Amino acid sequence: MEFLDIVDGEGKPTGKTVERSRAHAEGIRHRTAHVWLLRHRAGETEVLLQKRSSRKDSFPGCYDISSAGHIPAGSGVMESALRELEEELGIAAEQKNLIWLGPRKTFHETSFYGRPFVDN
Repeated sequence: MEFLDIVDGEGKPTGKTVERSRAHAEGIRHRTAHVWLLRHRAGETEVLLQKRSSRKDSFPGCYDISSAGHIPAGSGVMESALRELEEELGIAAEQKNLIWLGPRKTFHETSFYGRPFVDN
Protein backbone atom coordinates (compact mmCIF):
# COMPACT_ATOMS: atom_id res chain seq x y z
CA MET A 1 0.00 0.00 0.00
CA GLU A 2 1.28 3.48 -0.90
CA PHE A 3 0.62 6.31 1.58
CA LEU A 4 0.69 9.98 0.65
CA ASP A 5 0.79 13.14 2.73
CA ILE A 6 -2.50 15.03 2.77
CA VAL A 7 -1.66 18.66 2.00
CA ASP A 8 -3.34 22.01 2.57
CA GLY A 9 -4.24 24.54 -0.12
CA GLU A 10 -0.59 25.67 -0.30
CA GLY A 11 0.73 22.12 -0.78
CA LYS A 12 2.14 21.80 2.73
CA PRO A 13 1.69 18.45 4.55
CA THR A 14 -0.99 18.55 7.25
CA GLY A 15 0.50 15.71 9.31
CA LYS A 16 -2.16 13.29 8.07
CA THR A 17 -1.72 10.60 5.42
CA VAL A 18 -4.00 8.78 3.01
CA GLU A 19 -3.70 5.64 0.92
CA ARG A 20 -3.16 6.50 -2.76
CA SER A 21 -6.30 4.81 -4.09
CA ARG A 22 -8.45 6.56 -1.49
CA ALA A 23 -6.89 9.94 -2.38
CA HIS A 24 -8.01 9.48 -5.99
CA ALA A 25 -11.40 7.97 -5.15
CA GLU A 26 -12.29 10.85 -2.79
CA GLY A 27 -10.32 13.73 -4.32
CA ILE A 28 -8.10 14.23 -1.27
CA ARG A 29 -5.36 16.80 -1.95
CA HIS A 30 -1.87 15.24 -2.28
CA ARG A 31 1.45 15.90 -4.02
CA THR A 32 3.18 14.60 -7.12
CA ALA A 33 6.55 15.39 -8.68
CA HIS A 34 6.84 16.08 -12.41
CA VAL A 35 10.03 16.21 -14.47
CA TRP A 36 9.81 17.51 -18.01
CA LEU A 37 12.77 16.58 -20.20
CA LEU A 38 13.73 18.91 -23.04
CA ARG A 39 16.27 18.46 -25.79
CA HIS A 40 17.61 20.75 -28.47
CA ARG A 41 17.63 19.22 -31.92
CA ALA A 42 17.95 20.80 -35.36
CA GLY A 43 17.59 24.29 -33.91
CA GLU A 44 14.36 23.49 -32.05
CA THR A 45 13.47 22.52 -28.49
CA GLU A 46 11.53 19.27 -28.07
CA VAL A 47 9.61 18.04 -25.02
CA LEU A 48 10.16 14.32 -24.47
CA LEU A 49 7.09 12.34 -23.38
CA GLN A 50 6.57 8.76 -22.33
CA LYS A 51 3.70 6.46 -23.21
CA ARG A 52 1.88 5.04 -20.19
CA SER A 53 1.37 1.31 -19.87
CA SER A 54 -1.99 0.01 -21.06
CA ARG A 55 -2.32 -1.51 -17.56
CA LYS A 56 -2.15 1.79 -15.61
CA ASP A 57 -5.09 2.62 -13.33
CA SER A 58 -5.46 6.06 -14.93
CA PHE A 59 -4.95 7.32 -18.47
CA PRO A 60 -3.77 3.92 -19.76
CA GLY A 61 -1.88 4.02 -23.06
CA CYS A 62 -1.74 7.83 -23.15
CA TYR A 63 1.31 10.01 -23.64
CA ASP A 64 2.38 11.68 -20.42
CA ILE A 65 4.93 13.82 -18.62
CA SER A 66 8.55 12.77 -19.19
CA SER A 67 8.72 11.40 -15.64
CA ALA A 68 6.24 11.76 -12.78
CA GLY A 69 5.02 10.10 -9.64
CA HIS A 70 3.34 10.49 -6.31
CA ILE A 71 5.41 11.82 -3.44
CA PRO A 72 5.34 9.19 -0.67
CA ALA A 73 4.38 10.33 2.83
CA GLY A 74 7.36 11.91 4.56
CA SER A 75 9.33 12.44 1.34
CA GLY A 76 10.32 15.67 -0.36
CA VAL A 77 9.57 16.96 -3.84
CA MET A 78 13.12 16.95 -5.18
CA GLU A 79 14.08 13.53 -3.83
CA SER A 80 10.87 12.08 -5.30
CA ALA A 81 11.46 13.74 -8.68
CA LEU A 82 15.00 12.32 -8.86
CA ARG A 83 13.84 8.86 -7.78
CA GLU A 84 11.07 8.75 -10.40
CA LEU A 85 13.48 9.91 -13.10
CA GLU A 86 15.81 7.02 -12.34
CA GLU A 87 13.06 4.40 -11.85
CA GLU A 88 11.10 5.31 -14.98
CA LEU A 89 13.84 6.32 -17.40
CA GLY A 90 17.12 5.08 -15.92
CA ILE A 91 18.44 8.64 -15.65
CA ALA A 92 20.59 9.18 -12.56
CA ALA A 93 20.49 12.96 -12.12
CA GLU A 94 21.33 15.31 -9.28
CA GLN A 95 19.29 18.20 -7.92
CA LYS A 96 21.64 20.67 -9.66
CA ASN A 97 20.56 19.13 -13.02
CA LEU A 98 16.92 20.17 -12.47
CA ILE A 99 15.32 23.58 -12.74
CA TRP A 100 12.65 24.15 -10.07
CA LEU A 101 9.56 25.74 -11.62
CA GLY A 102 7.49 25.80 -8.46
CA PRO A 103 4.21 24.29 -7.33
CA ARG A 104 1.14 23.96 -9.49
CA LYS A 105 -2.42 23.24 -8.38
CA THR A 106 -4.53 20.93 -10.52
CA PHE A 107 -7.94 19.34 -10.26
CA HIS A 108 -9.29 16.76 -12.69
CA GLU A 109 -12.33 14.54 -12.25
CA THR A 110 -13.16 11.56 -14.45
CA SER A 111 -13.58 7.78 -14.14
CA PHE A 112 -11.57 4.73 -15.16
CA TYR A 113 -12.81 1.16 -15.29
CA GLY A 114 -16.15 2.32 -13.89
CA ARG A 115 -14.64 3.91 -10.77
CA PRO A 116 -14.41 7.63 -9.95
CA PHE A 117 -10.94 9.16 -10.30
CA VAL A 118 -10.33 12.61 -8.83
CA ASP A 119 -6.82 14.05 -9.10
CA ASN A 120 -6.41 16.90 -6.65
